[in-house]
Amino acid sequence: MRNVTILVLGSVLMLSLVIGSSIAATQADNGVIIGQVLNAKDRSPIVGANVVVQGTRYGSATDLDGRFAIQSIPPGHYALEITALGFATTIQPDVVVTNARPVELNISLEPTTLQLEEVKVTAGYFRKPDDFTVSTITQSNEEIRRFPGGFEDVVRAVSILPGVAQATPGRNDMVVRGGAPSENLFILDNIPLNNINHFGTQGAGGGPQSFINLDYIDRTTFNTGGFGVRYGDKLSSVLSIDLRDPRSDRIGGKANISASQFGFNLEGPLAKNADGSSNGFLFSARRSYLDFIFKAAGFGFVPEYWDFLGKVNYDLGPRDKLSGVGLVVLDRVKLFNDDADQRYDNAQTPFPSLNQYIGGVTWKHFFGSGYTNLTLGKNYVTFDIGQNDTLMQQFFYNKSFEDETSLIGEVVFDPADDLRITTGVEQKLVRFNADIFLDSTEITPVQTLYLNEHYNSATFKSAAYVQLAKKFGFLTTTLGGRADYFDMIEDGWAFSPRLAMSYQLFDNMKLNASVGRYHQAPSYIWLVANEKNRELKQIGADQLVLGTEYFLRSDVRVQVETYYKDYFNYPASTTRPWLVLANTGAGYGGATEGFASYGFDPLVSKGEGWSRGVELLVQKKSSDNPHYGTASLTYSETWFTGLDGIERPGAWDQRWIFNLGVGFMFDQKWEVSSKFRLATGRPYTPYNPDGSEDVEDYYSKRTGINHSLDIRVDRFWRFANYNLITYIDVQNVYNHKTDYAPEWDEREQRAIKGDSIGLLPSIGVSLEF
Repeated sequence: MRNVTILVLGSVLMLSLVIGSSIAATQADNGVIIGQVLNAKDRSPIVGANVVVQGTRYGSATDLDGRFAIQSIPPGHYALEITALGFATTIQPDVVVTNARPVELNISLEPTTLQLEEVKVTAGYFRKPDDFTVSTITQSNEEIRRFPGGFEDVVRAVSILPGVAQATPGRNDMVVRGGAPSENLFILDNIPLNNINHFGTQGAGGGPQSFINLDYIDRTTFNTGGFGVRYGDKLSSVLSIDLRDPRSDRIGGKANISASQFGFNLEGPLAKNADGSSNGFLFSARRSYLDFIFKAAGFGFVPEYWDFLGKVNYDLGPRDKLSGVGLVVLDRVKLFNDDADQRYDNAQTPFPSLNQYIGGVTWKHFFGSGYTNLTLGKNYVTFDIGQNDTLMQQFFYNKSFEDETSLIGEVVFDPADDLRITTGVEQKLVRFNADIFLDSTEITPVQTLYLNEHYNSATFKSAAYVQLAKKFGFLTTTLGGRADYFDMIEDGWAFSPRLAMSYQLFDNMKLNASVGRYHQAPSYIWLVANEKNRELKQIGADQLVLGTEYFLRSDVRVQVETYYKDYFNYPASTTRPWLVLANTGAGYGGATEGFASYGFDPLVSKGEGWSRGVELLVQKKSSDNPHYGTASLTYSETWFTGLDGIERPGAWDQRWIFNLGVGFMFDQKWEVSSKFRLATGRPYTPYNPDGSEDVEDYYSKRTGINHSLDIRVDRFWRFANYNLITYIDVQNVYNHKTDYAPEWDEREQRAIKGDSIGLLPSIGVSLEF
């Protein structure tokens, strides 16, 4: 397969280079940065703010509407510095100027009464929302795009951050501070989602590839613990994704091909408003091409996916903004069972086909001292999953759908300069339907299951929260409480108090702390097979985070944090007393894991666990220095206890994880970046001679140390009316073989380790016009 991939992608790259070289004479040097600078509190325009392109003579001042325009800028990567009297200075890094489209920015400045000049500057490079006092990192579109080995995937880009472990190489099953892949919340333009990956795992949060188009992402905010009460029904992390606004000058687009897909974008204005603002739209369509390569290489399974994304912005007035987002995601797997090897390989995994439809409309209204948000969202996903034996007899299928309609209302207002109050309510109507068949599959030497279940439910989830953020000189305190209710289980109520504090010890140093309780409802699929499972409680975790931030300079941050998580009420199996569902959810599951992630066992809320760790993060943002980088080091332990009372390490307990990602922009044409990752082994269970798991030694063995190096080289071509980017991305440069946990081979009657992909080169081409 690798040779076919190199041949196809290499041909595309050579073609792009030929095209670029042949028309280089049309290159021109003129770009535009336009935007508006507003007061973050009341949305009023800031008059006379200075907007300067760092390291150049280019700049502008805002007019009576807070608007600015900087003309005739040579294409390249820049950072903007925005200053205004009475407001915290902000720096906007990673501003990429091209000839294809103007850079359009909406910049909000926070009023300030503190005269700490260094803090004013660093706030621009390392901004945090009010709800994220600790364990937070923001990434711009450009930072995600150039991430080596990430396939321009927003989820893979956070895998380099501290506290994040990879459950399985090549997938987006995030394990954050010891938590299961199901414990991560995704938010897209204020719409909560359970999963943002193609071929997603039901009841969890992973998959091989994100379906959010990076081209339309403005920035992401990722928090690995200690988040505020606005975010609920998840225990471990929040990944908030903000889509950018459409371009306002004319209709434009982009065509691209990357390591696994090709696609087309289109965007532009719809109409001009009286105040000069513009309504507009975004649209993209993408398709994978791996099915063509897999077919040519003779694989027995052929994945294929499509995704479509659209967004519309409409300004109802100076203080009223309306936006709508829609996504359609189609995932298919075709199986070819022409020979014994293909039939055996295809029998090892339940291959999923999914349809997902996501939509939402948000109305944001600004008033004198704050704003309101009202979001109506829809998330509908169908699962069609099956597994056959080597004789092509189907012994498992799952045909189900999850339909969530959510309404979120929120008010944020500042009754005083040093006080912010946030309050909100959430109502989610849920329809869940499951048709499941499992034919007497041997789960353990003492347990078999036969299921022929149909379950249909209409239920709801509700939540309400209030939060106060108060400044006492150099101390900022955030106190909040959240109440959640889930009607599908008998004990559905949960209350989550949270407290966070940040103290400005020196001009360039902060001390941060957070303590709180977090709750998460059991996954819908866990409530199907056994009626007793609907007696489960909300899963809980108490979390404590202590840390410090030190700014070596305005664009370099050093962060050290320690955390402790105490899990309670985790669903545990009564028939497999060693099994806690916190250790499930990665991969596609099925027979090889005894269908543990589906929750088919009788479950009780008596699983317990804890996780603790220390994390170091050093981050250098792109600024007037043409280099950037992120280094993280994590030491952690995670342990869980099932009904047998034996404490065992968690399934993804990797004690040491080291990540290093660095990049350098040689000039406005060439950029090189690399990523190195090292992680110690994770636990696995050895096999008995008959092929069953040796549960007496459950999670007693560990894989070896895994490490890899990825390198990416970008070449930028700037032309009069369009922009071309080509890149080469090589994963696992020195071809280190991943040490997987062994799996039982029925043909050879022994445990063997799976093959590693090894060195994997890919290319990408993007043409923006």
